[in-house]
Amino acid sequence: GCVLVVSVIEQLAQWHNSTVKAAMERLCNYIPGKYQIICHIIDREMNADVVCHSLKLCKQEPGQPLCHLYPPPKREKHSPGLLHSLAHAGRKHEIISKSFTGFSSVCSFPLLANLCEKIKYVIRNKLPFEDFDGDKFSTFPTLRGYHWRGRDCNDKNTTVYPGRRPDNWDVKSDSNCNGIWGVDPKDGIPYEEKFCKGAGSQGVVLLGDSAGAHFHIPPEWMTVTQMSAKSFANLPVAFTDELDWPQFSEITGFLNSTIGGWTDSLYLRLRRRNRCNHRDLQNISQNGGSSGNLLYLIKSLARNQLLDNPAIVVYATIGNDVCNGNRDTLAHMTTPKEMLTNVVQALQYLDSRLPNGSHVILTGLVDGRFLWDNLHDRYHPLGQLNRDVTYSQLYSFLDCLQVSPCSGWLTPNETLRNLTSERALQLSNVLKEIARSEKFANFDIFYMDFPLKQTTEEWRKMGGEPWQLIEPVDGFHPSQIAAALGTSITWQKALHEWPQVLGKENPFNDQIEAIFKDQGGH
Repeated sequence: GCVLVVSVIEQLAQWHNSTVKAAMERLCNYIPGKYQIICHIIDREMNADVVCHSLKLCKQEPGQPLCHLYPPPKREKHSPGLLHSLAHAGRKHEIISKSFTGFSSVCSFPLLANLCEKIKYVIRNKLPFEDFDGDKFSTFPTLRGYHWRGRDCNDKNTTVYPGRRPDNWDVKSDSNCNGIWGVDPKDGIPYEEKFCKGAGSQGVVLLGDSAGAHFHIPPEWMTVTQMSAKSFANLPVAFTDELDWPQFSEITGFLNSTIGGWTDSLYLRLRRRNRCNHRDLQNISQNGGSSGNLLYLIKSLARNQLLDNPAIVVYATIGNDVCNGNRDTLAHMTTPKEMLTNVVQALQYLDSRLPNGSHVILTGLVDGRFLWDNLHDRYHPLGQLNRDVTYSQLYSFLDCLQVSPCSGWLTPNETLRNLTSERALQLSNVLKEIARSEKFANFDIFYMDFPLKQTTEEWRKMGGEPWQLIEPVDGFHPSQIAAALGTSITWQKALHEWPQVLGKENPFNDQIEAIFKDQGGH
């Protein structure tokens, strides 16, 4: 965190020349002594690694390597460059570091303490923070609100929520929040009965990880050549959605993307196919989601077997069963036996919760060798100004700190990358076998490979490059473009191979839109 912030500050000063530097110096005269860390950062001609180590915000554990993002400073006579710089910097920064240590936690600031408590609550429970009737749906967008689950249309009534079957055909009010209610004055038939009876209404639920939640750090936050006051306008939304953007995601996206690319999702296509499906979505994903911790996460599912419509559940933990930041990464990967136990247990839970006629799609793991192959020698956003940080350097830095999102794939060690992909394939084969052999009372099961190859081919046909399918800041997650293309490929596969999953086209869609167009907002 320190290296990232210091890098951006230093590059901003460089990009805007000495005028900004002079302004910073003037500002520093007004800043109380203990907050003057920022002035010293810009005053010294040191790289971010040296500054952060000398401030003791980065430290070297005994017996561990000295972690650095940037190439070490040029070697001095008789002395290694980085160590020499640290020794010189340390004395000047010792006083600053002592006063700064108390502020190293963002949640210690009084203004942020309350927000941090809210965020901790939703991360722990994976339920909307603002949910007055306790039905697991909200009228508030972030903090696990309607960006993650269909928007509640009455947060004071626990029997009103997206996805339920209509109460008395919604003659008097909209009990399932799809915007369709009341009676047609011409014939006295309730609109919900006329348009949605027998239409095969169903919701879509994702059980997933950070790729499914759509993790994204905006590159303009750290690319000084693009930075402006507008760059951070989306910071509050990003922060309160855990740096995830489910509202633009591949399975449950419903808003036009503001983070590049375009939005296309399984939910939007199901809604287009049958307008009665409006708002029936749940994105039950978390950063770091795996087959193991999904067993806890799945309990936040909102589905009543007796009162609600069936659902298509997409089970997609595409990497974290083989991805971890441990030095002995192979020893910490999920084994095929553990995968079998975890997934079958999750499916048994779903069978006790999903209405009859539901469907489950198991998605295989990705082949993450794609990441190193397409990014390792490219410049990261932090390295584009001075051409001094490649993804290879970023991966090594994160690995050194033991916070790599995937030590097995984000590594120059080709043997380790291959072994990680081998394990991913073994786990995908477990999923394939479960779909072939297991049977459940309330849903059927299908398997599909993660469509990376087809997505890449499709993007090349459109004139794109494979690296554009990866998130630029973390160098790990699928980008907005990859998410949208993935939807199209998954939909085509479902249409051809399992059309029964998608349901039929509702012939009344145009009429519904004409009558209820003002109630179609998400």
